[in-house]
Amino acid sequence: MQFWLEFFSIVSAIALVVQVSILAGLFFEVKRTMAKVNQATDDINARVSPMLTRVQLLLDDTQPKITSMVNDASHVVYLARDQAQKVDRLVTDASDRLRGQLVHADRILTNTLEAVEDAGIQVRRSVLQPVRKASAFITGIKAGLDLLRARSARAGATKPGNGDGGEPREQQEEELFI
Repeated sequence: MQFWLEFFSIVSAIALVVQVSILAGLFFEVKRTMAKVNQATDDINARVSPMLTRVQLLLDDTQPKITSMVNDASHVVYLARDQAQKVDRLVTDASDRLRGQLVHADRILTNTLEAVEDAGIQVRRSVLQPVRKASAFITGIKAGLDLLRARSARAGATKPGNGDGGEPREQQEEELFI
């Protein structure tokens, strides 16, 4: 058993030395990588730092302008909304007034048309009735003249040269009408 104990102690010692040498190698490799990373970071920092400084200056310069623009835009929106509300009230008021005027004009036009219709009825009554009476009167006179002519034509038929000339009765009536 003594042999095995020495054997395992030697194997353990060799394993320990191998582990220490691997860890030492890893340590030096990590140290070298860290140096490269630090150098790359420093290079990037050296390149980016002026840009960041410029951006910061630009932001510091434009921040009041941007704030002013936002405030102005807010004010413009407020004014536009106010003007839109005024225009809406104005258009609504104008449309209400127009609607009232249209209703009023409709009433006036309706009353005018009714008055014209009544006047037409009155004109028909006052003009057409006398015209009908005059027409009836003329028709009566015509009938009387036709009757007189017919009597004189009968009486004159026995006499030669009565001036009748043999004209038909319709033609004589047309001459009287004209």
